[in-house]
Amino acid sequence: MPAPVSMGHGVLRAPDALHFGEGARVSIAPAVEKFGRRLGVIVDAFFLDSPEFLEVLKSLDDRGIEYRTFSDVVPELPLDSVEIAAARFSGLEPDALLAYGGGSAIDLAKLVALRLVTSEPLAEFYGENRVGRTVLPLIAVPTTAGTGSEVTSVAVVSDPSHALKVGISDPVLIPRVAIVDPELTLGAPPSITAYSGIDALAHAIESHTARDMRLDWSKTLPVATGANRLNSGFALGAIGALGASLVDAYRDGGDRAARRNNAYGATLAGIAFSNAGVHLGHAVQYPLGALTKTPHGMGTGLLLPYVMRACMPWRVERLAEVGTALVPAMTGTAEERAEAAISRVAGITRAIGLPRSLREMGVAKSQLDEIVEKSLGIARLIGNAPFEANTEIVGEIVRNAYVGGAP
Repeated sequence: MPAPVSMGHGVLRAPDALHFGEGARVSIAPAVEKFGRRLGVIVDAFFLDSPEFLEVLKSLDDRGIEYRTFSDVVPELPLDSVEIAAARFSGLEPDALLAYGGGSAIDLAKLVALRLVTSEPLAEFYGENRVGRTVLPLIAVPTTAGTGSEVTSVAVVSDPSHALKVGISDPVLIPRVAIVDPELTLGAPPSITAYSGIDALAHAIESHTARDMRLDWSKTLPVATGANRLNSGFALGAIGALGASLVDAYRDGGDRAARRNNAYGATLAGIAFSNAGVHLGHAVQYPLGALTKTPHGMGTGLLLPYVMRACMPWRVERLAEVGTALVPAMTGTAEERAEAAISRVAGITRAIGLPRSLREMGVAKSQLDEIVEKSLGIARLIGNAPFEANTEIVGEIVRNAYVGGAP
């Protein structure tokens, strides 16, 4: 599908190698071997005794690769866990790191890959393009379909000195190798499938509807470069795959075709948003998640149809493309297809059991102004919206999501 004419530029930054498909995990050891003989392994504790992970360790043993594992991966990634994990590899001097698990495990590995090459506090790198050095090579193997962390340049951490989660964003954090094996997602609980999958759909739709940015090619490019030609196809491909499979994967964790499409869609969405960036839904989710202590994807998914509605005056054509990606046989005017896209996404959120409103998430009406104010303070996301976001527009998104109902 051709990109809209208004998309003048293109930027694509991704892993050096991306392996996708059932059984792709057998390529882990050969990928590691290209970087050296000593390996730090960060793995979600849940997978430590799984047959698939034990096979990976055996393949490392068979090749004579020395490794040390760290499995104390904590959701929402507290800052001190980075130091603890880095200390685990003291003395090993790994040539590379392997991350095996969900988004928190991969984000942890990205930060350890940085921590092992510098003595500076990680807080020195909060923000964009502040790393300024080569980090340890990372091989990322996701076991959920959602965060896209295996192909992105950002790692998010919870720092007790900051009210909201903070991120380090720099293209040097992109894993050198991403190995996406859909079989590793088989049997994931419905809630994880729902929250990770709808977050991936939000990544794709927000990246495709992001601002049109004029780049200064003579300077270091921003991490988020706005909706652009090279990412449009990834975003629309992700939307098509996730729209066709997310509900089925939620209903049947063993549905191999649905799991394959979900993993494919999440990876494409990760590439899209890693280059184009996301915007309003993710900006609102930061204070929303901090207030409610609910999963990230629950918030971004619930907000998604309301964000799409807010973008309608500026992004009818691109939302129409979203509609066609979701239902290839869809016909009608751009406005009709855009409206259908919003309805279709809202239907997906209901089918996978997301809360119907912010009230159901535990938000009090008295907290809405605080959510709006803090959302507007997240400049890197708010500034990527396709229009100049203000209190009125963001407030309308939040109020409509609070009430619930048709977006």
